[in-house]
Amino acid sequence: MADSDKAVARLQLDELLDELQVRIDGVRGTRDRVQGLLEAVLTVGRELDLRQVLHSIVEAAVVLVDAEYGALGVIGEGQRLAQFLTVGVDEREQAEIGPLPEGHGILGELIRHPEPLRLEEISQHPASYGFPPGHPPMHSFLGVPIRVRDEVFGNLYLTQKRAAKEFDVEDEAVLATLAVAAGVAIENARLYEEARSRQRWLEAAAEVTNSLLSGSDEHEVLELITERACAILSADRGSVSLPTAPDGGLRVELVSGAGAERQLGRDVPLHGTLTGAAYRTGETALTDDVDTDPRVTASLLLDSGIGPAVAAPIGTGEGVRGVVLLARVRGKPAFTPEETAPLHTFAGQAALALELAGRRRDAEQVRLYADRDRIARDLHDLAIQRLFATGITLQSATRFVKAKEGQERLARAVDDLDETIKIIRTTIFGLRVHESGPAVRGLRIRVVEALEEAVPTLGFTPSLRVEGLVDTNVEPRLADQALGVLGALLTAVAEAGAGSAGVALMAADGELALTVAVDGERGAAVSLGLDGLAEQVRETGGELAVRPQEGGGARVLWRTPLSVS
Repeated sequence: MADSDKAVARLQLDELLDELQVRIDGVRGTRDRVQGLLEAVLTVGRELDLRQVLHSIVEAAVVLVDAEYGALGVIGEGQRLAQFLTVGVDEREQAEIGPLPEGHGILGELIRHPEPLRLEEISQHPASYGFPPGHPPMHSFLGVPIRVRDEVFGNLYLTQKRAAKEFDVEDEAVLATLAVAAGVAIENARLYEEARSRQRWLEAAAEVTNSLLSGSDEHEVLELITERACAILSADRGSVSLPTAPDGGLRVELVSGAGAERQLGRDVPLHGTLTGAAYRTGETALTDDVDTDPRVTASLLLDSGIGPAVAAPIGTGEGVRGVVLLARVRGKPAFTPEETAPLHTFAGQAALALELAGRRRDAEQVRLYADRDRIARDLHDLAIQRLFATGITLQSATRFVKAKEGQERLARAVDDLDETIKIIRTTIFGLRVHESGPAVRGLRIRVVEALEEAVPTLGFTPSLRVEGLVDTNVEPRLADQALGVLGALLTAVAEAGAGSAGVALMAADGELALTVAVDGERGAAVSLGLDGLAEQVRETGGELAVRPQEGGGARVLWRTPLSVS
């Protein structure tokens, strides 16, 4: 063989070897890439926490296609990006860029047309309108949708191919394959999250049920419900608003979370608030941001750093009895209908708490009425009959006493027994008045409460004597006047430094009379400073008089005409 032929053969062999090496490198590269893809699929498939799954998907995508930047956008309501997770952009760069994208430009193009999109230059696409100030330069682009079953969950966005000018068809195929595995991993994470959430709701419901059965009061149960709902839904604040009147507004009766205490006791309008909307419609109300929602114009949450919020009615078969409101600080993910769906049912536990508390109060009231009736019967059947019999015995014994002084003493004893019987009968009548509530508790009980409240100031417990039908013949307006006068007189007693006092309340002969008697040298000082009170009493048609007592002291008498309502 000639030397020239040998040279040609050697050249052909070198070319063949070079081509073989290229093919070997290509096979090796494909094998490495397939292995990397399999590892990425296993990595994202191992995670069960949804947010961690999403981060793993973006990190794996960046490595597989050799991109400098990567992101995953989760599509929310209105074809907007509800979440946007990034890789390759540090916190400083993120701060310079500003708010996360909502789904415009190229990102929105992929949302509107969920098909793979590969670009050599982003700026040349018709949907591109540039980047915000501080944004790092980006040229090449590759985006693919992520589907969970038949639903487009979000999109993968990759930019700036490191080793080439643009992403190639193989990059697109690898990323599309990862997107399929990502859809499966996201579905598994969702199912796990739903199961875990359902378990937490069940545990919370069981805890509330145990609290109800153990006899916890209404406020404790509502507080437990709010705390558990906040924990399950990762809410930063929670509150419960209850009606102030049958057809009136709402008032915040319970709050939970930092900064929420400023809302306690505040009135909530029925219009212009999520709470009012839930109360009026009986349906759960959601918002992504209270400050930008046109429905929210009068909320207590406005300009308070709160973003997403949800309000659920506390409802029973008899209607809505209140509203549970949960909120997150601005910047956190919005509440979704799926995660808040159990809240409506859980709020029914609050309705049950309110209903059971009402039933418990009714049962206690019934028991109280039964006890009062029993006491009244015992007083009537035993005490009055025995006193009456004793009085008759004393009257019959009068003729056996010849001394006039003895007869007078017996007569006075009989009169005292008659007066005692009248007092007991008045008490029996008061016990059998079955109305309840602050407005109709009865003047007798309110006077007792006023005396008990004054004990710390006075330093002693005044004696009390009540005569007549003060619980039935004294109208509420007059009872309020009597309590006002009593409070002023007790203050005067305390300022005088008296060591004891007696209070008498009597409704008889067409007038209501209140007497405060103070013994000793300090008694005279009680009258000082009562001129203003006397003037007020005269303006209301009453009379206030201060009279000295035998042996020292003073007796202050307030009386006013008694009108039976």
